[in-house]
Amino acid sequence: MNSSDFQAGAIVYAKDLDRLARFYAEVANLTIVHRVDDHVVLESDCFELVIVAIPAAIATRIVISSPPERREATAIKLAFPVPDIAAARAAAAAVGGVVDAVAKEWSFQGLRVCDGMDSEGNVIQLRETGLVSQVAQGEKN
Repeated sequence: MNSSDFQAGAIVYAKDLDRLARFYAEVANLTIVHRVDDHVVLESDCFELVIVAIPAAIATRIVISSPPERREATAIKLAFPVPDIAAARAAAAAVGGVVDAVAKEWSFQGLRVCDGMDSEGNVIQLRETGLVSQVAQGEKN
């Protein structure tokens, strides 16, 4: 995506820049298009996510547990389209994050939806865009 194609984006600050970039590349199917010491740019056809490294003097004071503690007390939750929540759940687990259990999935605007958190505890939402969700079909019955 070049600058004239920009439609929407977000910026996330990270203690571990590379780990968080890997999380969003694997789970949200974003492509890493630019990487320098202090930030990584990931993109899809219509969205840009910039992950910025928290300065070392501050980052050393931040403790991220394993698994990370969920940071729910925030006004922002990023939502990403994924072709398959189950696949995203497996990818998240492999790169230090979590997608909530199947029992916590629900339907929103005809899509299967599930919350989770990235490898630093930031809450995210995944919306399955692949097949018509069984959850949505169940609501019609």
